[in-house]
Amino acid sequence: MGATVSVATKLPSTDQISADLYLGNKNSSAPIGLFDSGVGGLSVYKHLAAQLPAERYMYYADTLHVPYGNRDGKNIEALTLRAVEWLYQNGCKLIVIACNSASAYALEAARRCYPQLPIVGLVPALKPAVQASKTGHVAVLATKATLDGALLNQVITDVAAPNAITVTKYFDPQLVPWVEAGMPKTSETAKRLQQQLQDFAAADVDCLVLGCTHYPFFKSFLMSDIKAQRLNIQILDSGQAVATRVRSLLTEHQLLALPEQLSIHDDDRRHALLFYASAYSDQLKEIIQRLMGTNAAVDYVL
Repeated sequence: MGATVSVATKLPSTDQISADLYLGNKNSSAPIGLFDSGVGGLSVYKHLAAQLPAERYMYYADTLHVPYGNRDGKNIEALTLRAVEWLYQNGCKLIVIACNSASAYALEAARRCYPQLPIVGLVPALKPAVQASKTGHVAVLATKATLDGALLNQVITDVAAPNAITVTKYFDPQLVPWVEAGMPKTSETAKRLQQQLQDFAAADVDCLVLGCTHYPFFKSFLMSDIKAQRLNIQILDSGQAVATRVRSLLTEHQLLALPEQLSIHDDDRRHALLFYASAYSDQLKEIIQRLMGTNAAVDYVL
C-alpha cells in the first residue's frame, strides 16, 4: 500500500502544526498518533491503515535516542512519556505505543498520566502462540528490554506456565540494523537467523513470536526459509491484533473517522502519514521508502 509521508528533522512547535490538529482528542477527525523509537512502528501503521483507511496518522520517531532496547526501564519510561505528551498536545485522539520496549516499561505509566486518552501498547503475541502450539514449545524473538520487561513475563506467568508451555527467548542486536539496511540475504545476520530457525525446529518450537516492530518486515524471509527447509514453525506478530483493538476503542469512544467526514481536500490525504523525527538522519528518507515500498513519497519538512 502506498503512503504519503512527511518527515520533520526536528520536533515542530505547536504553532507549526495545522489548525485541524488542535481539534482535541474527542474529535473523530483528529489523527491517530503512533510512537516508536525508530521506524519499526511502520509495520503497525500498515495494519492500521489497512483496517482504518479513513483515519489520519501522526508518527513520532525518537531517532535522537534510538534504540530503546538496550536502555534501562526508567530511561525508556521518561522518553516514552515525553513522546506521548507531544502527540497528545498535537491533537491525537488515540495513541499507539508502537514499540515493544516502550510498551514494556511505560504503557501503564502513560495510561495513568492520560486517563482520558485511549492508549494502546504492544505485547508480543504470546497468548495466541500458546493457544496454537501443538508441541508445547514456543519462542519469542525480541529486544532485550522486551524480553526482560514485565508485560511479556506476566503473560509467561499467567498464560504459558499454567498451560505447561515452554517459552524460549532469543535476542540478536543486529536484527534491527539488518532490517534498516534492506535485509540483504547474504549477510551474516541473515545466515544466523536461518541457523536459529533450524535450532528452534530441532528443539520442537512450532510457534515463533516476532516481538519487535522491525521484525514483521522480515516475516516473508522467515516464511520462505521455513518452506525451503520444510520446518513446522508458525510465525506470529501483534500488528493485526493492535489494529483490531484500535478500531474497537475508536468505536467505543465514538471517535471512528468515517469516509463521508472527509472533505474533497482531505480525500487524497486520508492515507497520509505525517512522520516526525527527533533527530536528523540523511538515511531516514531512504529507510522509510525501503520499508514502506516504492510507492511511498517522502518529503522533508524543516
